[in-house]
Amino acid sequence: MMICCILTLLLLGAQLALSIPNNFFYHDFRKGNGNKEIHFSGVKLHVDSAQPAVFAATGDNVTLPCRFWYEPELTSPREPRVKWSWQPAAGGHETDVLVAIGSRSRSFGEFRGRVQIRQDFQGDAALVMTNLMLNDTGRYHCEVVDGLEDKSTSVYLELRGVVFPYQHPRGHYHLSFLAAQQACEQQASTLATFSQLFQSWKEGLNWCNAGWLADGTVQYPMTRPRVPCGGDGLAPGVRNYGRRHLQLHRYDVFCFSSTLQGKVYYLQPSHTMNLTEAQQACQEDGAQVAKVGQLYAAWKLSVLDRCDAGWLADGSVRYPITRPRRNCGPSEPGVRSFGFPPPQHKHGVYCYKSGDEFM
Repeated sequence: MMICCILTLLLLGAQLALSIPNNFFYHDFRKGNGNKEIHFSGVKLHVDSAQPAVFAATGDNVTLPCRFWYEPELTSPREPRVKWSWQPAAGGHETDVLVAIGSRSRSFGEFRGRVQIRQDFQGDAALVMTNLMLNDTGRYHCEVVDGLEDKSTSVYLELRGVVFPYQHPRGHYHLSFLAAQQACEQQASTLATFSQLFQSWKEGLNWCNAGWLADGTVQYPMTRPRVPCGGDGLAPGVRNYGRRHLQLHRYDVFCFSSTLQGKVYYLQPSHTMNLTEAQQACQEDGAQVAKVGQLYAAWKLSVLDRCDAGWLADGSVRYPITRPRRNCGPSEPGVRSFGFPPPQHKHGVYCYKSGDEFM
């Protein structure tokens, strides 16, 4: 009985081997031969990106490269399914950006209306994004699906801008992770990523107080090691406290701001003003009191240099220096801070006008 069963299985296997060729079939109900059946014989799908990373600034339009091709080359054009998804720099779930088949496409969420497939040539699946936002930083995944074939590649989008430390008005180490997120948003910025902080450290950012980053870690950049900041025996670098409890632990925060869509300027008053008078002065000039992120962006990206202390929207008093000189603070460029003085104190004010208002 056992011998009969084995012989039967061997005969069945031989029949299957004779009936199934070395290639595979799949159905494409949009294009194909008369039977709506496409026959691949050793054809391989390839997907690639011309560059691993793309750099841009808020408000820019940018193209994330992705192309696909077949080997050997096909004689008739194909319309595979192209899907772009996004992994935020802060981590979390991957989010759909766009799905396209031929000329038909659909975008999702905050990307709706801001993205499209370029399609400049056969196999072009590049993603065109318009009006970049601060939170668009992250890894974008380009996936091409054609029948049983599924290939993908990734491109990292990094926004250019400036990283700055920020603390609560009551002083150092008062911010939970959620409060840190809100503090950055209130100052026209977002939580900095590690790569943004690391780049700023390479450019000279030296700050002794630990702050939250977008991934939930707490770190700080040190270019000149010293005893109160981890010890003078340690090499320069970005110190890492690791991941901390998002609700229980309290630190400062590192925020990130990108290109301004307007202009920050010092309002030259006939007399210094308290905070309420400063707010009114900016309003009368068709503007609003500048936020901390806007002042940092103007200092770093628009080379704003002013040796006059002025109110900002959060109640702090600061001034930007790109050309250090006598009586204007330390010997290196930066945004000088007087902290959060009582609102009745008298100072000038930094105002902000959006692009439309300024024109």
